[in-house]
Amino acid sequence: MTMPADRSHRATPARRPDGRVPVALFDLDHTLLPLDSDYEWGVFTTRIGWTDAGEFARRNDAFFADYQAGRLDIHAYVAFATEALRRRTPAEAAQAHARFMAEVIEPALRPQARALVAAHQARGERVAIVTATNAFVTAPIARRLGVDDLIAVELERDASGWFTGRIAGVPSFRDGKVERVGQWLAAQGLDWDGAHVTFYSDSTNDLPLLERADVPVATNPGAALRALARARGWRILDLFESPP
Repeated sequence: MTMPADRSHRATPARRPDGRVPVALFDLDHTLLPLDSDYEWGVFTTRIGWTDAGEFARRNDAFFADYQAGRLDIHAYVAFATEALRRRTPAEAAQAHARFMAEVIEPALRPQARALVAAHQARGERVAIVTATNAFVTAPIARRLGVDDLIAVELERDASGWFTGRIAGVPSFRDGKVERVGQWLAAQGLDWDGAHVTFYSDSTNDLPLLERADVPVATNPGAALRALARARGWRILDLFESPP
């Protein structure tokens, strides 16, 4: 998803001495947020009575473990994660998400995350969030972080305009993030050769995009990514906590 927005507030797009346009990409969960918004949305929907607590927690935890282990079936997960949402009306969904923002996301926002994004924006760089969480959950979060462009998992809609439980297009997950970023660059009038890409991520699931970026930044990384970043000489950024 690329959210159209009034971009008159942006600085004039910068160019490097080599003529390339600097681009800053950010993963969202555990990178700009100290939590997983997809997982927490599931927990929240249980709290407000949309799902059975025991059964949902069991399945949600299993999918989250698969994600952390790098074996998540993104299509199966999206079907599961949107099941309760699809049984609600758009108005009910919007009201619930507003509560989710107020009760879960707002308390988790950290000024250092917003400052990092703002620093790239102030230099006139193109900035986007690239996440494997779906756009319904993440679009309001991206706006709250001051980011106009969001590349997220797009949810297919039926003839009535509501979600089907399937993914529309290429999911922005693992190698799909590289493909989706390429599409986004093209929409900006750029390509990989004309862009100088910095990418911040906490996860080994993002290795395809980290390896494609000019400047990979392991951000709040787990042990596996931290070790890999050290071995490859990548920058390590502990945005929220001191390193172990």
